Amino acid sequence: MKADICLVVKDVSKRFGDRVAVDGVSFTVHKGEIYGLLGPNGAGKTTLLNMIAGIIEPDSGEISVDGLNALDPRVRGRVGYCPQETIVYDNLTGLENMMFYAGLHGLSGNHVKRRCRELLDRMGLSEYADKRVKTYSGGMKKRLSFAISLIADPELLLLDEPTVGMDPRIRRSVWESILRLKEEGRTIILATHYMEEADELSDRVAIMDSGKIVAEDSPENLKNCYGPKAVIDVEFAETIKDPKVIIEKIKPYASGGGVIYKDDTLRIHVDNPDIISPKVISEIVGEGMKLKTLKITMPTLEDVFLRLTGRRLAEE
Repeated sequence: MKADICLVVKDVSKRFGDRVAVDGVSFTVHKGEIYGLLGPNGAGKTTLLNMIAGIIEPDSGEISVDGLNALDPRVRGRVGYCPQETIVYDNLTGLENMMFYAGLHGLSGNHVKRRCRELLDRMGLSEYADKRVKTYSGGMKKRLSFAISLIADPELLLLDEPTVGMDPRIRRSVWESILRLKEEGRTIILATHYMEEADELSDRVAIMDSGKIVAEDSPENLKNCYGPKAVIDVEFAETIKDPKVIIEKIKPYASGGGVIYKDDTLRIHVDNPDIISPKVISEIVGEGMKLKTLKITMPTLEDVFLRLTGRRLAEE
């Protein structure tokens, strides 16, 4: 393995009964990189992280961390894992949870307690360190799990939906923590269904759907390669009772048939927005619908996902 390579996943597959969770996935992650796994729930992201963490074994293929098989006991101290489902004990305090997991890593003593408090402070939980976890919100429990994943000072950090259930302000603070960890030289795998999270944080993104990686590149390259040239966002003055009618009217003007209706807004993929916009307005007015705003924007990773799969990222 090359010196700058942290993780190699080669032709990995995993099946649960008749369901294929991960299907022939391959990718390589460099040291100090944030590598995003972007896809809807059920795409196979969590199963893939569980295999990288050595929790479950692949049916086929190979996973290596710093040249060692992911199932090698020596790997466990090098990998920190913040799972999607929080595994904390409600009747213990935040600090007691931290010390419990430190003990599982064979760590103890006052210096470990100081480190645990520092990690809790980093996650904005210092004032709650000595309070029972049953008083924590879901977002606080998630941040506690994040802190726990850092106890053993891992080289590789696996984050599974790290900001689910958090309000925008707290989510931003967690993003800042993730970027600081990258600056410290850690390698991070970020599994998320939030396209803006993958776009904001990742050096490279693998888009997953139905257990497969359908595209991989930097966020900017993905948008340039697979996204439309522009997007027209049409906000309506009132909720449309039957969006299918206007969607079918607009589809002929959309690039690749890309039209999404969500939250009283029609999102249209186009190659020539200056030419298409007047036609879109004409169709909307012709249907007797009231237009509130029309904006021309740049494509997002959600637009890329729609182009590649024919579905919205939020669909399950």
